[in-house]
Amino acid sequence: MNKSIKITTIGGGSSYTPELVEGFIKRYDELPVRELWLVDVEEGKEKLEIVGNLAKRMFQKAGLPVQVHLTLDRRKALNGADFVTTQFRVGLLEARAKDERIPLKYGVLGQETNGPGGLFKALRTIPVILDIVKDMKELCPDAWLVNFTNPAGMVTEAVLRYSDHRKVVGLCNVPIGMEMGIANLLNIEHSRLRIDFAGLNHMVYGLDVFVDGVSVKNRVIELLTNPENSSFVKNVQGQGWEPEFIRALGVFPCPYHNYYYKTRDMVEKELKNAETIGTRAEVVKKLEDDLFELYKDPNLSIKPPQLEQRGGAYYSDAAVRLISSIYNDKCDIQPVNTLNYGSITSIPADSAVEVSCIITKEGPKPLVMGDLPVPVRGLVQQIKSFERVACEAAVTGDYNLAVLALTINPLVASDTIAKLIVDEMLEAHKDYLPQFFKKE
Repeated sequence: MNKSIKITTIGGGSSYTPELVEGFIKRYDELPVRELWLVDVEEGKEKLEIVGNLAKRMFQKAGLPVQVHLTLDRRKALNGADFVTTQFRVGLLEARAKDERIPLKYGVLGQETNGPGGLFKALRTIPVILDIVKDMKELCPDAWLVNFTNPAGMVTEAVLRYSDHRKVVGLCNVPIGMEMGIANLLNIEHSRLRIDFAGLNHMVYGLDVFVDGVSVKNRVIELLTNPENSSFVKNVQGQGWEPEFIRALGVFPCPYHNYYYKTRDMVEKELKNAETIGTRAEVVKKLEDDLFELYKDPNLSIKPPQLEQRGGAYYSDAAVRLISSIYNDKCDIQPVNTLNYGSITSIPADSAVEVSCIITKEGPKPLVMGDLPVPVRGLVQQIKSFERVACEAAVTGDYNLAVLALTINPLVASDTIAKLIVDEMLEAHKDYLPQFFKKE
């Protein structure tokens, strides 16, 4: 195949875009991108211009004939696209800051994709992604949607359940971060290592790990008993696992499991941070302001190393590797969010899961993982129930379902607290939740 391709990135003004551009440059020989369309909304126009010009300089420095188009017209950008990547944030970082601060008032974790923050990000995001999919059906029906917008698992679930677009893959940099972290612990090249992943987005486990096809699971579990070795993602810093716990668990948790297995510690830490350095959104805002100052420099024509502090390390590797594997029918194995199809028997077949898949031109084919181990099964099922109810609430604007979803979530201690948080957050995000404020 040598057809040059058109890629459309929605949320093109994101600070992550240089990661993506670097990925396209590295893999240009196998992925001949002809046009990259970066789309954003009016509020993101200035950032779009800054990032777009950096993208042009990066391709120019690499000597590649890639046309970069900047636009606020989503439909124009989608027309005839081969791949659509999504990395947008409804309500920008201000909305995220509210997601993080409001729950803390009730002694509940304030976090972007878990608990109340995850619920409200889904409620804001799902109607928008379904709207994008509707446009894709009309303007680029054969295009693949590669979604990086959080909460990636719920967004994928919603597209699969509430649209007829099947060419969708949800992507997260947590599994590749775990792969890189474990490869570093073992002091080996990443290419020699493979992990069997199974679970949900930000709730995924490594069930086994292989080096050159031989399981080294027990060795890795022993390495993870050292607290220094247990965090693979910059934006989630736990205190390390208790050795007895991690040995008995028998699988590798992801960094986001800190919120579930160390809930009290993490809430206390978030409360302290909120009072001192600010919530993660407030820290990120400062990081982003600094990044965009760097991006403005007309002499900058590479991805600045400071971007890795943002928490998106390996995003370009994961995203462009996936697009290339679909385009080139590589049949390699990658962890993505896709329809379960019976891969994980503990989860309904028609649900989205995050699982190791063979990546083909027809999309991801999940590997058969069977039942999740008993110690982790119940938690994953509980979060899937939360996701399903949350998706329905997002699509219907049903207030009762929003309260139910949050009460099901293990990070919220009671239905009364859930209702109080939902009420306050609905009001705080009113501008971005029209489905809950329909005129009767």
